[in-house]
Amino acid sequence: MTLAGKVAIVTGGGDGLGRAEALALAAAGADVVVGDVNESDVVAEIEELGSKAVFVKGDVSERDTADALTRAAIDLGGLHILVNNAGVLRDRMLFSMSDEEWDLVVKVHLRGHFLLSRNAAAYWRTQAKANGPGYGRIVNTSSEAFLLGSEGQPNYAAAKAGITALTLTSARSLAKYGVRANAICPRARTRMTARVFGDAPTGPDPLAPEHVGRFVAFLASPEADAINGQVFVVHGDTVMLMAAPTVEQRFEGTADIEAYFADRDPQKTFACMETL
Repeated sequence: MTLAGKVAIVTGGGDGLGRAEALALAAAGADVVVGDVNESDVVAEIEELGSKAVFVKGDVSERDTADALTRAAIDLGGLHILVNNAGVLRDRMLFSMSDEEWDLVVKVHLRGHFLLSRNAAAYWRTQAKANGPGYGRIVNTSSEAFLLGSEGQPNYAAAKAGITALTLTSARSLAKYGVRANAICPRARTRMTARVFGDAPTGPDPLAPEHVGRFVAFLASPEADAINGQVFVVHGDTVMLMAAPTVEQRFEGTADIEAYFADRDPQKTFACMETL
């Protein structure tokens, strides 16, 4: 697997999962544009691996930041891979959530994914019109929170559901230009998930973000050309391909619906409660 000659953008790449993804892409030979709100030494680490790196500081939910990241990639040699990873948490029960907590999480996650995906899509479409289908990879970061309906994360779960839908429409609309778009639901031990997963164990860590980074590098590679519009749950060496929703039952009239739900487990909803 080689990404030599490819240029990637990784948002939230200064720390945690994004850092692991940026380093995995660089280890495979890609040059990397790292976006983050905080300065990081990841650029030096990427350069130690023999790849070029550029750091762009800014909020990914702002148009100016998205445009600066796109320009940096093109200046570095083009745009071939987009890894949308940046995110924040403002966990709260629905009845306690403020407007600001909702808006911030949806803005950073969903708008951040949209702005860079739109820039990349426009670039790849222009390239394809001039030269025929090219090479494009989008790896978006969703979450099992949207599969579970995480009760303490209405903002986060809604944003991640939107990201999944954005991934699917990107996959369908951009395939003819040589683009593949997929989403991952990662389990990784990072600063943002410290309250969820706790401290790392002594010895090998199955939730180390490097595991997810390697899978992202695979999805970004030519070897993943047949993979498009998919959702994967990823942790350690385990990758689970999620199935699309299916029709459970067809009804003709509300009387049948009432009878069907009378004996049905009330805890069985549209949520996917197990992704083991």
